[in-house]
Amino acid sequence: MITLHRLGRSEDPFQLNPDLIVKVESTPDTVVTLATTAKVLVSETPEQVAACTRAWHAEVLAEALGTRGVEADVMRLRRRVRAPSGVA
Repeated sequence: MITLHRLGRSEDPFQLNPDLIVKVESTPDTVVTLATTAKVLVSETPEQVAACTRAWHAEVLAEALGTRGVEADVMRLRRRVRAPSGVA
């Protein structure tokens, strides 16, 4: 699961299964469209959502393959993902 923040409710994070994400758009607010056709407005940028999703997939693959070398890459990706301004 990745942690995101609903637009306007940055103090209230929620968990989202990234496998449900169909697309992420900036319209100018970031809209995450899910496989269920639901749309969620989030305070993260599309780039941050993509980085969180990549890190999550890398972590899942590293655990499944038992690859320790990938753990450093996962940690590097997580550090690159910055919280949106105003989010603690």
